Parts: sequence; C-alpha cells; structure tokens
Amino acid sequence: MFSSFEWMMAMRYLRARRQEGFISIIAWFSLLGIALGVATLIIVMSVMNGFREELMSRILGLNGHLSVYGQEKNVTDFDSMAAKVKATPGVVSVTPIVEGQVMATGNAVSSGALVRGLRPADLTGRAIVAENIETGSLKDFTGDGVVIGARLAERLGLYVGRKISLISPKGNITVFGTAPRIRAYPIVATFKIGMFEYDSSFVYMPLKAAQIYFRMPGAVTNLEVFVDNPDNAEKIGADILTALKGAGRIHDWRQVNASFFNAIQVERNVMFLILTLIIVVAAFNIISSMIMLVKDKGKDIAILRTMGATRGAIMRIFFLSGASVGVIGTTAGFVLGLSFSQNIETIRQWIQGLTGTELFAAEIYFLSQLPAVVDPAEVTTVVLMGLGLSFLATLYPSWRAARIDPAEALRYE
Repeated sequence: MFSSFEWMMAMRYLRARRQEGFISIIAWFSLLGIALGVATLIIVMSVMNGFREELMSRILGLNGHLSVYGQEKNVTDFDSMAAKVKATPGVVSVTPIVEGQVMATGNAVSSGALVRGLRPADLTGRAIVAENIETGSLKDFTGDGVVIGARLAERLGLYVGRKISLISPKGNITVFGTAPRIRAYPIVATFKIGMFEYDSSFVYMPLKAAQIYFRMPGAVTNLEVFVDNPDNAEKIGADILTALKGAGRIHDWRQVNASFFNAIQVERNVMFLILTLIIVVAAFNIISSMIMLVKDKGKDIAILRTMGATRGAIMRIFFLSGASVGVIGTTAGFVLGLSFSQNIETIRQWIQGLTGTELFAAEIYFLSQLPAVVDPAEVTTVVLMGLGLSFLATLYPSWRAARIDPAEALRYE
C-alpha cells in the first residue's frame, strides 16, 4: 500500500532540521499527549473495573444473592421453607439468618454494629470469612462466642478472649420505661476481608444465641440464598416464589445495591468521556503540526510533483508522517497503561512511603488495597480509538499537501 520511497520521505519529514525545530516540538507534544491519554484511560478504566469486581465479590460473598422474607415480620418455619428454596434449580445454598442492629461497646468506646446470627457450619462454609480469619479460630464459634471484624476490634480495643458488650435498641419494658438490653459475649475470632464497612461493623453470633438475644425463639429474620450465577438472581427469585406458592417476599442483590452500582457505572462512563478529551486534544495538535509541516514543505512538495510524484503519493507521505506520531504515541500509552495497572498497588505503596501520606484511605474507599482489573475488550477499544483519532487527524493536512499546485509553489522561489 505504501512504497519504500513514501516511507523514506515520511520518516525524513519526521526528523526535522534545526530551522524546523518548532514543528518537531509540536509533534513530540502530540505524541506525548496521545501516550498519556491512552495510558490514563487504560489505568482509570482498570481501576474502576477493579473497584466494581472487588466490591461485588465482597458484597456478594458476605451477603446472599437473594434474601427470602416471610409474609409476616419473621420466618418461623424456616427449615421447611429452606428445604423448598434449596430444591429450586440454580440455588447453591440457603442460610437461615437472624439479623439486627446493635451498639457495640468495649473499653468505654462505642460503635454501631450489625449482628448476624447463623449456624456454625454455615459460617465455616462461607469462604470469604473462613479464609480471612486474622486471630482466633472458627472452631470456637459455638455457644455464646462471637466473631467480629478486625477493625471493629481495633476501634474498641478488644481482642480474642475479651468480651464485647452488645446493646439492643429493643430493650426490656419495665415500670420505669424501656431499659436497653445489654449482654457481653466472648470474642473467639476476628476476620479481615479488606472491606472497611464490613470489617468495622459486622458481628457474627451462633444462631441460637442470636435468637435468644433478639427474642426470636424458633424464628429467623430471613433466609440468605446463594445461586450459581448472580446475573440470574431475578429469574431464580421468581422460581423460588413459585415454589413457596407466594408465601414470602424476595429481595435480590441488584435491588439492595442498585444505587451503589449505578453510581459506579455513571462515574465510570463520565471518566471515560472526560479522559477521551485528552486524546482528542492531542489529535488536534497533530493536525496543527502537520498543517505547519505542509506549509513549510511547499517547495519540496512542488519539486516532488515535477519529478513525477502523484497527488496520491504526496498524500500518503504526509499521512504516514502524521499517523506515525499517533501509532508511536498509542503504543507507548498502551505499554505504560498496562504496566501501571499491573503494578498500581506497589506504586501506591512506594508513593505513600516517599511522601508519608495516605493516598487510599480505607474509611473513604471501602477497600484496603487499590484494585485494578484490565479488561482486554476495553483496552482494545481505547487503542483503536487512539489510532482512529490519529489517522483522522492526518487526513486534512495530507489532502492539503496533495492539492498544492507546483507552479504556484515555485513561482516566487
């Protein structure tokens, strides 16, 4: 498609001489702009993907894909209901849960907490907790022993072997009014899954102890259901309602976390649009540098035309000159973006150590590490967009070069 002569002339025009240094500087800035734009897009989209995947894995690892509630306030015949739900195609596991808000206290420090009562076997089978036990052991999760988040234990100054006091807002009714219900439970283990919200507020309690504490003998608040594919949760929920003959209410993970994940998606789309403007600006720089190059090389173009070069050959020469800037910049941005994304946590730790500041606070961003997941389809889209804008930016200057009339260009030379 391109002859060796056209390649030679295009590369020659890229290596500007001393009097053409300003044009060369603009071309270098264009290359740098495209490289930074492509790299930034890859890095930001990878981090956004990492956030979504990490949050989903933790949220859906601790919370069921579906929650089945009774028609009334609590579920009394939960074992028979769980058996019907478990028989539904696509359901992996069903866990009876007693859930309630409490105030946790220790060493004169208080913090809000969420108590979740479940059977010891169910907690042991929950990999995201069982595989992230920081101190203690789940073997002691019996009787009145509780498992709490590591950050909650740190905030209250507690550790395994100490007792945590739980205060229920639904207290005991006395002649003097409602008195808060307070009870202390020994801590048998702490967990740290890497999500601040859960590590600082969750308290796991054996099911029977939770039923006693919340005064729900023989009943649970809901059934937590895990399915084989979270994306099919809505359809499986409809099947569960059919199996229960309408005797229940279903909430799936999308309904519970809809606003949260929608916010992430909107932010992701806006960031993609904003950062694309970096590449667009760099493409305009290519146009300006190429127009200046064509204007400066008017005499050379006229001589090439008188020597037999066609309009198409002239157009291809300048197209190659401009496109080379875009291709080199996009390639450099691709390599830089992938390298940065693959080592983003190491880079963050190095910058934090160098500056002595915390760049990624878990209290704000919910995660204790900066995640990044590279999506090949998105990277391909970014690279093709960078190349496409670079090629489009060279078309008009190349067309202008091909339209130069040799006689007019040489008239005053």
